[in-house]
Amino acid sequence: MIKTRYLLAFVLLMCCRSFVFAQQLVPAWGGGADVTDLSFGFSFAYVCSDFKIVKQPNWRDPYFDADNNAYVTDQLNAISSKSLPGFAVGFLTRYRLTDHLEARITPSLVFSDRSVLYQYVNSSQDIEKQVQTTTVDFPLSMKLKSDRIGNMRAYLLGGMKFSSAIGSKKGSDVNAGALDKLLKNKRTYSSYEAGVGFDIYFEYFKLSPEIKVSNSLGNILVQENHPFSSPISKLSLHTVTFSLFFE
Repeated sequence: MIKTRYLLAFVLLMCCRSFVFAQQLVPAWGGGADVTDLSFGFSFAYVCSDFKIVKQPNWRDPYFDADNNAYVTDQLNAISSKSLPGFAVGFLTRYRLTDHLEARITPSLVFSDRSVLYQYVNSSQDIEKQVQTTTVDFPLSMKLKSDRIGNMRAYLLGGMKFSSAIGSKKGSDVNAGALDKLLKNKRTYSSYEAGVGFDIYFEYFKLSPEIKVSNSLGNILVQENHPFSSPISKLSLHTVTFSLFFE
């Protein structure tokens, strides 16, 4: 009986030792990404963008081309924007402020088109204008993390993003006719963004699937006198991004 007690005590002691040892090892999962204050990573993202359009009071009016001394469009019925897909690749720099709060910088190169559809009374005149843009984004965000449960934790994030277009077609339509003009956006603009995600800890790295929504601040439309810019008072960019961060 005494031997049995000693045996049970020994087994219980070994189980407790194994449990404590396992608890000590858990934070090292994820390649130690959460152990150090500073860590780095990279990301791949699917991007979906569209415009939020504010029209001029007289947006329906046909456009009169002074160069040709004639109306070159019919009366407008609608102006709309549809979501177009794109992708992005980027890097991650993370700094831990507390056990549940960290600051992140995630610069990325974004390839994403935007589209505006002009629908006229005479449907044969309907035209879609695409804004082909490659931007460099510099998001700065704060990440609020939950307690870790096993090898997973949830988080919320919010912050600001600065975007700058590269390789734009500025000036390429100077000699184009009224109906061949391009709809242009400002080269630089800022956005606010918010999102949710999960940190999933594997043995040698941490994977963070994340979905984020951003909206540009102010008016990103380059106002010009042609049939596609004149009916619009303001353009703002709405973007949904699904990212995979590897850290």
